Amino acid sequence: MKGPPGAPLHHTPPASRPTTQPDVARPVARPESTPRGKTIQLMLADDHGLFRELLGRVLELETDIVVVAEATNGLDAVAKARQFKPDVILMDINMPIIDGLAATRQITEEMPQTAVIVLTMYRHNHQVLQAMRAGARGYLLKNSQAQEVLAAIRTVHNGGVLIEPEVAGTVVTEYRRLSQSVEPASGLNMLTDREIEIIRYVAAGLSNREIANKLAYSEKTVKNYLSNIFSKLGIRDRTQAAIYGLRQGLIPNDSDE
Repeated sequence: MKGPPGAPLHHTPPASRPTTQPDVARPVARPESTPRGKTIQLMLADDHGLFRELLGRVLELETDIVVVAEATNGLDAVAKARQFKPDVILMDINMPIIDGLAATRQITEEMPQTAVIVLTMYRHNHQVLQAMRAGARGYLLKNSQAQEVLAAIRTVHNGGVLIEPEVAGTVVTEYRRLSQSVEPASGLNMLTDREIEIIRYVAAGLSNREIANKLAYSEKTVKNYLSNIFSKLGIRDRTQAAIYGLRQGLIPNDSDE
């Protein structure tokens, strides 16, 4: 990870100093020469220092992504999110003090403009469901390829929702099962046919730009539609809209893809 100019990348403590010290995330300053909006401001939240370092080395090669902060536990993640206001957070689930799910819920409630991707070893369906309910816009396994992680970062930053392909199918099945206990028309009578169609695309993980291309609309028009949908359904963001669509069984047909 990049540090202050002139600072060494690695520090070897003197021999007399204990070699077992708490793992502390390195502070990462936001580059003054990089105007906000031209790059994706990203935070890493993981209690394993080696994993953060390796992932940081991958990310620093990307010209459109800059790591602005690191956190070693859920409480630290919430504090750093408030301080740095990153565009995207890669969040581990199993962290000390408070876990990644609780941190995700707190961050997305306070800063809905920040997109959280849960990056974890867990592939259990209930973990995915909990993450999405907490407000996460993405769920990836730590055995994902680097390019998959980079693609996920850009997808959620552009307004999309991404779930690890290995678990996506079972998650949709689980949401459909849960929807059997929900009034099928709950809220749908308030939506126009076009709004329902847009909800379908959101549930499928399409970004605003992709939806606009499919409907021959501008991105601004799609955003206006989404604002109306949020207002009608009493939801706050695309993640909740995607969850609503999944629970109502609003999945595009293969011909719609």
